[in-house]
Amino acid sequence: MSILPVSGLTGPVNPATAASAYGVAGAGGVSPTSPTAPTTATGQAGAASGVGNDGFANVLGDALSSVQASDASADNLATQAATGSLTNVSDYMVAANEADVQTQLTVAVRNSALQAFQQIMGMQL
Repeated sequence: MSILPVSGLTGPVNPATAASAYGVAGAGGVSPTSPTAPTTATGQAGAASGVGNDGFANVLGDALSSVQASDASADNLATQAATGSLTNVSDYMVAANEADVQTQLTVAVRNSALQAFQQIMGMQL
């Protein structure tokens, strides 16, 4: 990081014009104090940034709903197998294994996200 001389500057300084005046590469006319798009309570950018209904929170919610539905289906088939009303036991085995694999994947994704969060929090600024 270099320090720019401020001699000759008078009045309010716009960081974008100051950067271009001193030939700082990568400024691109973007001010570090320029406003950003407003965010919602979940931290997603609003409609101004073009994020529609396909946001990360919706994808994650849909995936968790799928895991929950698969688990409920396996539980229902287990109840049917225990009461004797299930004619094909392989249906239960397939549903139970599917629910187990989806739960393992969900736990792995959660662990990876938690590890990434912990790495970010451990970074020194």
